[in-house]
Formats: sequence, structure tokens, C-alpha cells
Amino acid sequence: MGVQAQGSQTKLKFDFGPGKVAPGYTQVVADTIYNKNSGYGFEPGANISCVTRGGDALRGDLCTSDKPFYFSVALPEGNYNVTVTLGDSDSATVTTIKAEVRRLMLEKVETARGKFVTRTFTVNVRTPSIKGDGEVRLKDREKTTEWWAWDEKLTLEFNNSHPAVCAIEIKRVDVPTIYLLGDSTVCDQPAEPYNSWGQMLTRFFQTGIAIANHAESGESLRSSLAAHRLDKVLSVLQPGDYVIIQYGHNDEKEKGEGVGAYTTYKTDLKTFVIEARKRGAHPMVVTPVQRRSFDAAGKITNSHGDYPDAVRQLAKEENVPLIDLNAMSKLLYEAWGPDLSKQAFAPNDNTHHNNYGSYELAKCVVEGIRAGKSGLARYLVSDVAAFDLSRPDPIDSFALPPSPKASSAKPLGN
Repeated sequence: MGVQAQGSQTKLKFDFGPGKVAPGYTQVVADTIYNKNSGYGFEPGANISCVTRGGDALRGDLCTSDKPFYFSVALPEGNYNVTVTLGDSDSATVTTIKAEVRRLMLEKVETARGKFVTRTFTVNVRTPSIKGDGEVRLKDREKTTEWWAWDEKLTLEFNNSHPAVCAIEIKRVDVPTIYLLGDSTVCDQPAEPYNSWGQMLTRFFQTGIAIANHAESGESLRSSLAAHRLDKVLSVLQPGDYVIIQYGHNDEKEKGEGVGAYTTYKTDLKTFVIEARKRGAHPMVVTPVQRRSFDAAGKITNSHGDYPDAVRQLAKEENVPLIDLNAMSKLLYEAWGPDLSKQAFAPNDNTHHNNYGSYELAKCVVEGIRAGKSGLARYLVSDVAAFDLSRPDPIDSFALPPSPKASSAKPLGN
């Protein structure tokens, strides 16, 4: 019988390494591979090394690898506090942790030789099922390279130059949730070099609030409604939760009589806002992030037509907090200029960002949250200074290790 979690009182404890096992903990060693019977373990394919140093049961042994590795635990849908103990008595360690599909949770946690650190973060686990009403209409890629965002388990990625995991505790928690709805510039991108601001936003929030990213590539407001993405969010939405909505890139491509920014788009956006409010949640709207489209004078041209203004108009009419990412990204891109801005985007792509670009855009979203009146700012971490859009972080100072290729992110351990 495995440790598969049930109910609202879920609390699981794992002691990594072949040494003494701490009381109340389940031991994890190098050949502990995930399967549905046990409900926990490493995902296949990693070169895991587990060693014993002696001493304290939790800190006297650990698991590590010279490559990124994944550990999964079967969990019911919900929010969880994950507490990790990191460090090595014999060497310095550097660990970056991502969850599910590359959501950045902990960035470059360092320990000196013989030192240990315990960190906690809050993560959301979801499934496609909609209580009493079917399920989300997933795209093919959501059933393959993005499946870890939807399956029956929480998957943690341990990365960086020397990750060293001594212990993990997982506890189900009843905390507020931020639901993201949007397109490919928001969603959990499965593969390098692509990334989105939604995947980076998790890094900027404290323990005690979860981010559930329900955005998806290629989506418009209309297609998200048709795929039941809003229905899914509404089915789990609780009073006091937040819903952040950013569409436009694909809406502007839709054709037909009466289709447009101030008609169908604005009406559908209002539907998202009204439905969230009916359930006691706090909606926030975001203008579509700019494309990298410079004119001869080095200024960004508007490639979104009336869609950003339609969002601003709706926000004013409905008294909804607005994050004007369209305006902020214009300033950010122009600060880089036509040449340096390329380093923020995926190769040969003027719409989708890489890790660096999405990290900087997440900082823009954070600034928008700080400037708003939603109350969400109180959940932000305290270690990030105000972001000056005219002076973005230099790329030379940015060092986030890439995740394994998409082929390694397909459903495993089943």
C-alpha cells in the first residue's frame, strides 16, 4: 500500500537517502521510481545518486544528480504547502525548484558546506475534471508535453549546479488561489527556449497563496469558453480568490460579422469578470503584452489594434483592477531597443519570450499588482525591489537553469 493522499488532511513526509529514516517519514532512495501503486517516486530517466553522510536522520543523507531530476507524488486536486530541506554536510549546494510544468517556485537556493536550509512554497495541483459537468476540452499537447499540469500528481523539478534534497513534506492547505486565464504568453510553456510570465509569477509570491495557471497556447476568450476553461475555474473558485485575465493575441485574429475589440471581445471579457464576482472572487484584467515590433525610430508599434483600449475601457466601466502590461511592455522593450530586445524572446520569434524575457515581464505584472487596489500585493515576497521599466535587469545577471527538453516532459511513471 502506497502513500497516495486522500481527503483534506493530506500530510506526507519523505526522507531522502539510504541512511537512518526519521520517524514518521517514508524513505526515498535512488531506485524509488514513481508508479501509481506507490503514489510517489522519481520520474524515470534521471541519474539519481543518494548518499549517507552520517548524523541527523533527516540531514545525514540526501539525493542529488548531475542533471535536473523530477520527484512526483500522487495528490488530489487542491493547494499544498511543500517544505523542502536542502543542503549537504560535505559540499556547497545550489538548488532551483520548479513545479508541474516549469513553474518557478524557488530560485537559486544556496547553502555552504555543512549548512542546511528549509524552505516552503505553495503549489496548486489540478485535473481536467469539472465537478458535475464533464471536463476541460484539452488540446493534444496538453495530453502529452503539458500533461504534468493536468495529471493526478504533483511533480517537482530539482535543478541547478548541485541540487541536494534531504527531505520533503507536503501538506494540503486551504489558502487563497490566483487563477490565470489567457494565451501562450501566460500559459505553462512545456519546452525551452519558450517561457511565459505566468510560469515566473509563482516565484514572486509568498507561502500561503497558490497560483493555478489555466492559460493555454492559442486561446482566445471565445475558445476558452468553448473548451470549458472558465467553467473549470468557476467550479473550484472560492470567495476571496483572484482571477487574472489576459487575452488579445488570438482574439484579434477572429473574423466574422460583429466580431471585434469593442463588441464580442469586450462582451466576453465582461462575462469572465461577472462570473468571477458572482462567486465572491476578485477579477483583474491585463492588456495584451506587446509584440516585438519596432519602427524606424526605435519605438514599439501597436500590433493589437483596439484590443488593449477595450480592456482599459472595460476595467473603467466595471471598476476592475487593471494591469496595463501592454503599456509596460512597450516601455520595457524600448529600454532594451531593437537589438538587445531579441535576447528576451525565443529565437526568430517576436511574440513569445524566453526565461529572461518572461521573468522581466513577471516583474512588470508584479508592479501592476503593487499599483492596484486588489489587496493582492500583501502576498508578494519581500525580497524583490521595485522594478524600473526603463532599467531592466541586465541579461548577464540572469541565471536560471534550463529544464530538460519537451520529450522528457511527456507522461512518465504510469
